[in-house]
Amino acid sequence: MVPQSAAQAYARVGVETGVIAANPHRLVLMLFDGALCALSDADIHLTEGKLADKGEALSRALSIINEGLKASLDHTQGGRIAGYLADLYDYMSRRLLFANLRNDRTAMLEVAQLLGELRSSWAAISD
Repeated sequence: MVPQSAAQAYARVGVETGVIAANPHRLVLMLFDGALCALSDADIHLTEGKLADKGEALSRALSIINEGLKASLDHTQGGRIAGYLADLYDYMSRRLLFANLRNDRTAMLEVAQLLGELRSSWAAISD
């Protein structure tokens, strides 16, 4: 096994172990962290001119936002707040699609800032 592959496998096991042991509150934090990491990767790839890699990283961020964060909203218990968050996640998705099409770093940074603020707020909520 190549060292980089071994490191990736080790990281994957760490994430999988973290998911298994996490409560729902921690899982949402992990989703925020994953999306922020993907956006950071996309920014690095854009700076380096690796546009295909940038696109893949943005796709990961979009998947986490839509299939993780947005899909986990409880509209019954969350009421209007869940609706507002769903709208915000839709906005973020549109901005990331725009960022991907136009190689717009500002749009990526905007979404990263919004996610960072949501993550900080979520982390401040106790279980």
